[in-house]
Amino acid sequence: MELYLDSANLKEIEEGFKLGFLNGLTTTPTFMQKEGITDIDATIVKLSKIVPVLQIEALGNTAEEVLAEAERQIKLGLDVTKTVFKIPVSLEGVRACKMLRDKGYLVNVHLVYTLQQAYMAMQAGATYVCPLVGRLQDQGHDALALVQQCVDAVDIYGYDTKIMFSSVRTAEHVRNAINIGVHTITVPLKILKQLTENNFTTLGTDQFYMDTRLMMVKVREAINGVNPIVNEDTSITDAIIKMTEFNFGAITVTKKDGSIKGVFTDGSLRKLLMEKGRDVLNKKLSDLEYREPITIDGNVLLNEANALFKKTQVDTIVVTNEGKPVGMLDIQDLNHN
Repeated sequence: MELYLDSANLKEIEEGFKLGFLNGLTTTPTFMQKEGITDIDATIVKLSKIVPVLQIEALGNTAEEVLAEAERQIKLGLDVTKTVFKIPVSLEGVRACKMLRDKGYLVNVHLVYTLQQAYMAMQAGATYVCPLVGRLQDQGHDALALVQQCVDAVDIYGYDTKIMFSSVRTAEHVRNAINIGVHTITVPLKILKQLTENNFTTLGTDQFYMDTRLMMVKVREAINGVNPIVNEDTSITDAIIKMTEFNFGAITVTKKDGSIKGVFTDGSLRKLLMEKGRDVLNKKLSDLEYREPITIDGNVLLNEANALFKKTQVDTIVVTNEGKPVGMLDIQDLNHN
């Protein structure tokens, strides 16, 4: 199934065609008017240089006028093999279709709302026949049944015509088109972007990235460069200020020789205040008792840190280099890229 982008927004068009696999672009005068375009010819020429196939309107009250407009546009420098002229279905429209096809031009007969209209376009040799699904559904019609009937007509009678599913409003429309077996679909960029989205896919991808990170990144590469550290002579009040400055809920306390005495946390503070009251704030960190600090060498992989977090049930681990603290690893750092 061919995949077209349906737009006249240059930024959207450039973004969409970076994908590299879109078959072409459909656009309309209405799209262009909404984008504030005033020089239609210049826009058409510009778009023709960006997209593989460009489908543009050829308007006229008679078949001769439609043909003349198509030939005028070709003279702008468009490639006949990469330009499809869109013609609204009508008796003059299908006559124009036959005239253009006889000259080797590609034609999309669009604004199709009935099987009879589609049949006339097929009989006239239309390259594409384009039912408008969203618009039909807005009017309460069974648009999907019409598209299916058009596809069946191509298959049964052997018409050399592609049915284009257009007026796409939802990602579900794309699924409908695939199930029906249409030959072409034209999709707005906002819907196109939704086609690869799925919450389970996102969760699985995030897990792959996280597990790869655990196996490839060293602990020292994961810490944020801040080393929340104070010496044991620091008062508890000053230690709280330092923790705020470092933006950590814990701080490493060192002895005079630079070795680790322990870790002071916001949990430690709450416990002290509950047990001893506000007067404890006047004490120094050296007055407190500490458990054996949980440390990890900065040169090991995050896999080891992950195992240590699970074993100890702590939120932060002191990172060391040759026994000296060089930073602190938070459990959230395991997931950050």
